[in-house]
Amino acid sequence: MAHDHHKPAGHGHGHGHGHQTDIDWAEMGPVLESQAELLAPAYREAMAWLAEETPEPGLIVDAGSGPGVVACLFAEEFPGARVTAVDGSGPLLERARARAARLGVDGRFSTVTGELPEALDELEFPADLLWASRSLHHLGDQRAALAAFVERLAPGGTLALLEGGLPARYLPRDIGIGRPGLQSRLNAAEEEWFSRMRAELPGAVAEPEDWPALLTSAGLKPTRTRTFLLDLPAPADEAARDYAAAYFTRLRDGLGDVLDADDRATVDRLLDRADPESLYQRADLFVLDAYTVYTAVRPR
Repeated sequence: MAHDHHKPAGHGHGHGHGHQTDIDWAEMGPVLESQAELLAPAYREAMAWLAEETPEPGLIVDAGSGPGVVACLFAEEFPGARVTAVDGSGPLLERARARAARLGVDGRFSTVTGELPEALDELEFPADLLWASRSLHHLGDQRAALAAFVERLAPGGTLALLEGGLPARYLPRDIGIGRPGLQSRLNAAEEEWFSRMRAELPGAVAEPEDWPALLTSAGLKPTRTRTFLLDLPAPADEAARDYAAAYFTRLRDGLGDVLDADDRATVDRLLDRADPESLYQRADLFVLDAYTVYTAVRPR
């Protein structure tokens, strides 16, 4: 599942989920890294906000770290902390360790390979700050998974849960080809896909997405909620164009059977580098995305 929102046929910042064993993570690694790098401004803003509540964590755990871009950002933003990246993909964690070495934070950086939430049992110490970015919704029983997260949290420690937000936008409502409102229809199809994905997870339990209530039920005290904006205005640079193209490619590959012929043709044109209407040539392409983070503290 993509780090972005509900993206089919892809994955993102939450990894290590057994139902996606057909994905070649070694091949996906560079793409996931470049996407997370594009989002670094929003992540850094979120970390500065988290530092207000947890100014000097001893151990930060990234539960579902992928290739470690965000875990390494934590190491940079919290120079006194040790950081552990937890993920089910060995190849992605290899990239995380290599990134930490390049950035000179490898002395405070470690990894744990395994499926969530069980992999958290491998932690040597409880976490002062546990970050879970869109990894929870890949676990069938989210309430039980949260309880497992809490068990690995130190008394007084903070759980930061990135879930929800708003669907990303890349194009105006009317783009001059196909029917206006393409992105709204794609978003609706994504929501249907996400519901099916959740229902098919092992041990799936239907749960209202009231994150503060779920955090409370896990024995935590919810503290704050804030949404962080990624705003890359038009005309987009090459990195933003590649990010948008990856999004539309995943939708075309994952939702193609539910899109009508007109929308499929429009998406194909958007992805055709030679087409003057493509994402690679359009002057109106932008990236606008919103990420919501919920924090809660384990009572001492």
